[in-house]
Amino acid sequence: MSDCIFCRIIRREAPARIIYQDDEVTAFHDARPQAPVHVLIVPNRHIVGIAQAEPGDALLLGKMMLVARQLAEDLKVTDGYRLVVNSGPLSGQSVFHLHLHLLGGRPLRWPPG
Repeated sequence: MSDCIFCRIIRREAPARIIYQDDEVTAFHDARPQAPVHVLIVPNRHIVGIAQAEPGDALLLGKMMLVARQLAEDLKVTDGYRLVVNSGPLSGQSVFHLHLHLLGGRPLRWPPG
């Protein structure tokens, strides 16, 4: 999807502070951070959201989680971090390209919403 902001970031056509990229996944700092560490991990292939993921995406989804774990180590938030996937407008999803939030660097309260 050419006009998707995350697709444009992946192609480096839109500005972002990219901290990880390979053939399948890109990670960058959130433009509106909700914690001292707030990184988005996105598949390079456009998937609208988790509800549109298919069984064949299982390895990609797992890779996103493992990239998040590695970034938590790199960003020194292994004492506590949260991984969040929003699904649909009622959840707060505002960019309709699947993304995993990595949040850390401060105490995170529960319930989150």
